[in-house]
Order: sequence, then structure tokens, then C-alpha cells
Amino acid sequence: MQENTNQKVITRFAPSPTGLPHLGTAMYALLNYLYARQNNGTVLMRSEDTDPVRSKPEHEKQIIDGLAWLGIKADDFYRQTDRLDIYKKYIAKMIADGTAYVSADTNEKGETRDVVRFKNPNKVITFHDSSRGDISVDTTDLKDFIIARDINSPLYHLTVVVDDHETGVTHVIRGEDGLANTPRQILIQEAIGAKRPIYAHYPFIILPDRTKMAKRNGAKSLQEYMRLGYLPEAIVNFIILMAWHPKDDRELFTIADLIKEFQLERIGKSGAILDEKKLDWLNKEYLKQLKGNERNSAIRERLESLGLGEKVSEKVYQIIFDHIFKWSDIDTMARAGELDYYFKAPEYDTILIYWKGTPAVEETKKHLEYVISILKNAPEEIFSDMEKIKSLIFNYATENGKGQVLWPLRVALSGRDKSPDPFTLIYILGKDETLFRINNAIKKLS
Repeated sequence: MQENTNQKVITRFAPSPTGLPHLGTAMYALLNYLYARQNNGTVLMRSEDTDPVRSKPEHEKQIIDGLAWLGIKADDFYRQTDRLDIYKKYIAKMIADGTAYVSADTNEKGETRDVVRFKNPNKVITFHDSSRGDISVDTTDLKDFIIARDINSPLYHLTVVVDDHETGVTHVIRGEDGLANTPRQILIQEAIGAKRPIYAHYPFIILPDRTKMAKRNGAKSLQEYMRLGYLPEAIVNFIILMAWHPKDDRELFTIADLIKEFQLERIGKSGAILDEKKLDWLNKEYLKQLKGNERNSAIRERLESLGLGEKVSEKVYQIIFDHIFKWSDIDTMARAGELDYYFKAPEYDTILIYWKGTPAVEETKKHLEYVISILKNAPEEIFSDMEKIKSLIFNYATENGKGQVLWPLRVALSGRDKSPDPFTLIYILGKDETLFRINNAIKKLS
């Protein structure tokens, strides 16, 4: 069953401002945004803030800001607490029409209160879901359900239907939990004379522990992804691939691409498990698309925030970039001491310099002294070419044992048992600093 097909497309995303926005919030907004944009329609944002305890203005702002960071902006915005008089009119009319009535209700504390109940006509409802086909539900089991705590306090099912009707929403694109709500809402639509929108229910994002992504179970917020140094393009690409199946094996999509290629009918039926390794891979692909000066600037800013920004060799930018998937990986490397040797001469126990921890003073000194003699006489331009640096030393290392030569050389330059290879370190440190550090190692051995 497809209604409203000849009308201008109007979609909406309606988050509750009860916490920070997460990837599920973004998926909800993105699908509605894409469908509206590709059909020259309108996308609305509705703040469902009728929970007086949990709804916070700061959360509403965080949702708007987080979605704007991803490039998702609504054409119009409103909040439900500004529309209470509208809901009151509908409640009063439904009571007058006999489609709702005031009823005594006893809560969990044994307190009796008057509520407004919908008068269920007890019928079979059939509705069409764009990705799941026709769905039929016998509404008898729903009984006469509550639509307002009192005439001034409407509940979710009523407010949603009234808002969609009043704002002309043609397509309701929402999470699969909405499937269970749809029969009640269709009954209310029929009671107030509202047109039925087209429905599309998409799967939830599933956390690695197989629970649904939600605010209450610690889902990572958009603000946290921003802080970790993910690019918004990667987040958008990641969430769309968890909900929608493209026609081919392509994996990289910008919002502009998606506006052209997204198809509502290709929304999946089963929830995708959150795979942050896949997100890291996508993010690296988008990082690679940045211009060199943009990448270097971002790395420099991150290093400066860590107190490592002074006298940074430009050669180090590419090395760092090769080892990260997101900007905060630089922080992780710094905390682990994996960047210190780029900025200051290392300190280490002498025993570390020996290959396999076996003291061999004279042999180790001999190899280091040979490297010094080779590098000291090498022209300056050699130090701008990693392969040429390698060619100066590698044959000697092969003849005398790579471990015996290259291990002490790497430790002399980095002071660590895990670091880039010595040719990379020499390339980054340059001739003078390299010779200084090797001489320091020889002094330790003496």
C-alpha cells in the first residue's frame, strides 16, 4: 500500500534530547536527509522533548551540532513542548468524536488517576514497508491504549501522529522498533483523518556484545568520534553501509554520491554489528584524500597539543601518517613513547643495545663505528633518500648479520626495542643527529 506518492516528499527525524547523539541518531537523520534531498523534498527535525525529567536543552544543541558536523541540516525545526496546545485540541476532539475517552487508571504505586484512552476498533491493519513488504497486524491485542496522561499531557503515539499530520510528512523512515508502534499510530491516523505516510523501517546498529546501540548502554557519542579525530565523511560512509546495500561492491560514498544512488527499497532487514576496524579503514581512506599540507597541518596541531610541536622535521609527518587511522592515534603513539625519539635523544639501558641481549661489546662497537664512518663521509643529499641510506649500510649488515648490525643501530637511534627501522630513523633525524646518537651509544659501550 503506497500513499502520498504524488505529493512533495517531506521526511523528518525526531530525536529525544535525553542524551548525547550517537551513530544510531546519525543513521536516523541521514536516511531521512538523503531521501528528501534526492526527491527535491523537505526534511524536518522535531525535538521530542516531552519527557520533563530527561530532556535537556544542552542535549538538543549537541544533537543539532553533531549532525551539522556530519553535513546533515534540517530545513525546519520545532520542538514538541511548543505544541502542547495543538495536541490538547486533538485530544478534546477525539473525546468529543468518541474515538477516545477518559478512564480511571491505577499506576504501580496503587494511585488512581484519570487518563485518556484510545477506543480501539479492534481491526486488522495492513501497511506497506518499503523494504519489508506488506505487514498485517490484528490490533485487538492492543486493547484500548493510553494516548495521554491527562488532556494536557499527550503521550508519544498521539504526538507523533499529530505532528506528522500537521507538518505534511509523507515518509516515515525510522528504526525497526517503530514497526511495533505503527499499528497504534495508523489507528490514530484514521481517527483524526490523517493521511497514511509511506513507511520504511531500518535495522538497528548492534554493538559487539549483540545489544542494540542506545544512549543507556554507553554508545559512543558523535562528539567522542569528533574528539578521536575521525572525519565526518568517514562517519557518514560508515553508517550508511550499516543500513543500506549498494548495487555493487563500491564502499566509498560522499553525501553527494548518496543523494544520487541511495534507494529506500535497499535498506537492510537485519542489524549490522558495529565494526570499528571497518570505520578505521574508511577513515584512513578519507585521510588519504586530504592534500599534503592539510594532513601536515593536522598532524602538527596534534603534536603541538601534546607538547611535541617544536622543531618538527617535515619528514616525520609522512611516517606518522603511515601509522595512524585517525588523528587521536597520534596521542596513543605519544603516550606509548613511540614519538619521543623523533624529538629528543633517547635514554636506555646499555643491555638493550646488544642483539638478543647477549653482551658483545667490541663487536657491537665495531658495527656502530663502521656505520659512523660510512655516514660521516656521505654527501648531505643522501639523507633525503631513504633507499640511498639503506644502500650504504645494507650490504654490510647482510655480510655481518642483520641482527648484529641493525639492532644496535636502531636502539642507538630510538632507545627502544620497537621502532621504525634504522634507515627510516636516519632519514628523519638527518646526518648530524644520527651521528650524535650513534656516538652516544658507543660511549655507553665504553
